[in-house]
Amino acid sequence: MENQIICGESANLLKQVPEGSIDLVVTDPPYLCRYKDRDGRTLANDDNAGAVLPVFDEIYRVMKPNSYCISFYGWNAVAAFTDKWASLGFHTVGHFVWHKPYVSKTGFARYCHESAFLLAKGYPRQPDNPISDVQPWEYSGNKAHPTEKAVSVIAPLIRSFSKPNDLVLDPFLGSGTTAVAAALNGRDYIGIELEQHYCDHANRRLAGVKQMREREQVNLYGV
Repeated sequence: MENQIICGESANLLKQVPEGSIDLVVTDPPYLCRYKDRDGRTLANDDNAGAVLPVFDEIYRVMKPNSYCISFYGWNAVAAFTDKWASLGFHTVGHFVWHKPYVSKTGFARYCHESAFLLAKGYPRQPDNPISDVQPWEYSGNKAHPTEKAVSVIAPLIRSFSKPNDLVLDPFLGSGTTAVAAALNGRDYIGIELEQHYCDHANRRLAGVKQMREREQVNLYGV
């Protein structure tokens, strides 16, 4: 299953992944907030905790002992996420915040950040050069997906918490950013996404990465 985008329901598809085979998980699940963007786009299962939280059972199973999972989350559903993670045995070992230079929404406050928890299965080795827990944000434009993260947001996480040739999993792949960031940084990947049109878009992005790599080899070796 390495270096593939698989379309379907993650909790079931992850059962095909061998236990203890994943080096790093980086994922951006539905926030359970019934999100709707300015164009009226919504996210599948964003109102269904029963379809989102059980995926973490399988995430925990397929992760290697002493490895990391980085998960974005919705602040309004933080208790549901953290309770689930704790029940599986994850340890919270860090937390990242990205400050946005713009306001996503105004309600009781002006919402202008994203955040993710750094979770550990077991007791993984700390990074040799830890990154800051406050990270710069780049706006993706959300053209392909209503909550699309830029590669520049995800890539530092992959570089810090995995090694070249490690296998990175994202079971809520969306438009494919985690897989693209993994491929660009010399990691293998498995991406799972529920909606076919996002799977198709992710595969097109990865085909572009492959073509870019091939051009680089031609320039480097003259072949």
